Amino acid sequence: MVEILKRSKDIRKLGEGDVFFINGKEMKVDKQYLFQDHGDTKEMIIEMFNPENEREYQVRYFDDQVESSIEIYELIEDFQYVRREPKNVAW
Repeated sequence: MVEILKRSKDIRKLGEGDVFFINGKEMKVDKQYLFQDHGDTKEMIIEMFNPENEREYQVRYFDDQVESSIEIYELIEDFQYVRREPKNVAW
């Protein structure tokens, strides 16, 4: 499970231009949107990029289980997202 080090605001309020850190590396939030509505919970996606190397990432989480559901994915060459296992995140 990913450790959440710090929160500057509710994750559901992150939007374009906000900062998100993965293992201490700064990412810029591009947008956040609803991926799938499961009735009781919503599966959300935050798209972001690393301004240093231009790599793109997604943070996926369930809005009622933020602590235990955060997953990080990196976009690779074949236009596929691959799950990564970072140690910590912050925003």
